[in-house]
Amino acid sequence: MMIVSRPSLLALPLACALIFMACGGDDDSVREASPTAAADMPTVAEPTSTTSDALDSLGEFSMEAFALPVGSRPHDVAPAADGGVWYTAQRREALGYLDPQTGATREIHLGAGSAPHGVIVGPEGDAWVTDGGLNAIVRVDAETDALTVYSLPSDRPNANLNTAAFDGRGRIWFTGQNGIYGVLDPSTEEIEVFDAPRGPGPYGITSTPDGEIYFASLAGSYVGHVDLNTGVATVLELPTSGQGARRVWSDSSGRIWASEWNAGQLARYDPTTELWQEWPLPGPGAQAYAVYVDDRDLVWLSDFGSNTLVLFDLASETFTSIDLPGSPSNVRQLLGRPGELWAPESAADQLVVIRY
Repeated sequence: MMIVSRPSLLALPLACALIFMACGGDDDSVREASPTAAADMPTVAEPTSTTSDALDSLGEFSMEAFALPVGSRPHDVAPAADGGVWYTAQRREALGYLDPQTGATREIHLGAGSAPHGVIVGPEGDAWVTDGGLNAIVRVDAETDALTVYSLPSDRPNANLNTAAFDGRGRIWFTGQNGIYGVLDPSTEEIEVFDAPRGPGPYGITSTPDGEIYFASLAGSYVGHVDLNTGVATVLELPTSGQGARRVWSDSSGRIWASEWNAGQLARYDPTTELWQEWPLPGPGAQAYAVYVDDRDLVWLSDFGSNTLVLFDLASETFTSIDLPGSPSNVRQLLGRPGELWAPESAADQLVVIRY
């Protein structure tokens, strides 16, 4: 693995650069969840040591770090349609943009009191931000940087907005840790907000290839499946009680992967069988924060406990841990595009990319 750092516009290789040929700050609230009963008996693998099985699927890969303005505290990232990368500068009231070719960054100020959390790219290439400070969804035009602010209804203040995902109908669904989830229809600009099961907790959210919506509840310790017609969320119980499901992501088959913050585990739900399976991350004190499934169905996680990115190999049911350059790094979200995995190091004010 080659590690490169870009403290400014110049690429400077770190002295400890390695090459592998594969045969390797934030204001989020963490609440203790109440125990819940499992719907099915769990299938849990034993913890495994770091292996090279997952790296076999990568081939040669490299890591590069890009420095951001001091105090950015990047929370989420989203590869832009033009090859750049959007990131939420949570402590600078801004959406940032990185040009990976030069290392240059620019910021789009979102407004006084802004505290942007999540960012995704919509069907038309614009950036969509879930802004907890503004209590609004903000659309940023990818060509002009023009802002369109969609405020939540006045009877839904302080939702603590977290993340968003588009369904198959072009609507954007979002979560709020203070006990809500909702949907915005960009064509009508109408917003509907729902009370989440078990109150506070909704955090990560994902859409499947078929356009279905699932979200994770950190405090509620469940995954919710949203009925797109009624908006009602069905609670899917994970095998481990009080596991703290934090983020979720769909693979190409529509199976839902979840990171378990409290339990330090990876979980998978198969909607066709309605069965769960769980795997503990390697090492003591694991804290699974982000989870992301790439275009090759490789499963990636961030582990606060070991300050690593973790790659899961389903065939062998083993993990490979990759050290992060920041110490600590506090990677709270992962997203990518073919051949690239992007990770925001919120504690180090930098973005990291793994190219493979």
